[in-house]
Amino acid sequence: MVKRELIIRSNSDVAEFALLKDGRLTELHKEKESSNFAVGDIMLAKVRKPVTGLNAAFVNVGYEKDAFLHYHDLGPQFATAIKFVKMATTGKTKDFSLKNFPLEKDIDKDGSINDVLKANQSILVQIVKEPISTKGPRISTEISIAGRYLVMVPFSDRVSISQKIESKDEKDRLKRLVRSIKPKGFGVIIRTVAEGKKVAELDRDLQNLFKKWTLMCKKLHNAPHPSKVLVELNRGSSILRDMFNDSFTGIHIDEETLYEQIKDYVQEIAPKKESIVKLYDNNSIPIFEHFGIERQIKTSFGRIATMKKGAYLVIEHTEALHVIDVNSGNRSNKANTQEDTALQVNLASATEVARQLRLRDMGGIIVVDFIDMANPKHRKQLFDHLTEEMKEDRAKHKILPPSKFGLVQITRQRVRPEMEIKTSEPTPTITGKEVEAPIVLIDKITADLEKLLNGPASKNDISLHIHPFIAAYLTCGVPSIRFKWFQKYKRWVKVQPRDAYRYLEYRFKNKEGKTIY
Repeated sequence: MVKRELIIRSNSDVAEFALLKDGRLTELHKEKESSNFAVGDIMLAKVRKPVTGLNAAFVNVGYEKDAFLHYHDLGPQFATAIKFVKMATTGKTKDFSLKNFPLEKDIDKDGSINDVLKANQSILVQIVKEPISTKGPRISTEISIAGRYLVMVPFSDRVSISQKIESKDEKDRLKRLVRSIKPKGFGVIIRTVAEGKKVAELDRDLQNLFKKWTLMCKKLHNAPHPSKVLVELNRGSSILRDMFNDSFTGIHIDEETLYEQIKDYVQEIAPKKESIVKLYDNNSIPIFEHFGIERQIKTSFGRIATMKKGAYLVIEHTEALHVIDVNSGNRSNKANTQEDTALQVNLASATEVARQLRLRDMGGIIVVDFIDMANPKHRKQLFDHLTEEMKEDRAKHKILPPSKFGLVQITRQRVRPEMEIKTSEPTPTITGKEVEAPIVLIDKITADLEKLLNGPASKNDISLHIHPFIAAYLTCGVPSIRFKWFQKYKRWVKVQPRDAYRYLEYRFKNKEGKTIY
């Protein structure tokens, strides 16, 4: 059974959420207390000015840069939404059920922004993309309120369903149930996790969403511009809402207040799973250290992402796109041909690429340069494997089959700034220069040692010649890294400090002093 754990580290102003799958880090999120523009937040805002050439408007939502609202993000029922907001803000309506609220005619899908919006107009908007780089938030006036199983859309009567639910009978059952319980004037999107759920659970979710809508509408009367009228769940709860399932085996939190919030939320959405929420109270070892997350962060976020058996990815970022280069490195295996080796490296790399996209929350255009394969069946196998690995990715994405040059193009929705973590540290030998953190270097050394011990030099005495600082890092502590090598490989490696070596330089030598790697 796959083991899924959510580890939450909290301090005064930042909470970090690490999702582990069988102990391997697959997602990492940060939430700052001061973050005022989270995806899903609904705000009462004021139009700054429509721009005819862009067929869009800039809207004041309280951010240093105005938010961007394109005509296509208005939604067909924009005229109805504007009318409702005007009545709610002036106090002319106290009935927020929409069952008696007359719907206006849909706006022209190819119309102009100047036909429907004017400067200083009050509008209700939802954040669909957080501020990224030099751009302000991206917003929409097509409001939706997400729940555990359903998403409620005001000013609509449409019922739609997630494409990930494959069974036609189940789709028909869910649509029939939702149509029987949904309030008039609201559309509903049925989420993937609703599959197999009973009408009572769906109805409870829908009632909670309607309650949120009502509370939000009550805030509109005499509300200042701009102001937040509905806050998206905190990141921990929203992660649980979107991805929590019966396979979760543990949720560990190191801060009591957040622990109580998460426990209450889990008790609400899945009472039987309340016991998996645990407060981590070991003060001697930080929570990310205890679960091995700190090490994975150091080794996963650099320019080079290493994999087993010597293969690695090189990840480059440009303004327009991301480029990932697949390298076999010093990989040694029992494959019969170069083509088989390329296939094995590519399949392992596809798994790591899917993980890296989620981990870093990379978005936009991603080009992956896999190792060339002449066999069309192998290219098809690689494409199918990458598609399967990307299935767990909640961000919208599209993957194109490998080109003749071995390039795979991926587009992935970007709604938040990409996760960037510094993995280099100041070098102690050269002022102003940075090098990889020791953990990253140690992982490379360990991989090389494993290769040596599995090769012709396996019976020889091996000594590691290395910079004195790294030598100390390997031999100090109980148990030391060198002792862990001894436990794993049953071989003692002599560590020889070398003052003449550069910080990242190292050599493996035999007892005659000859370099063997």
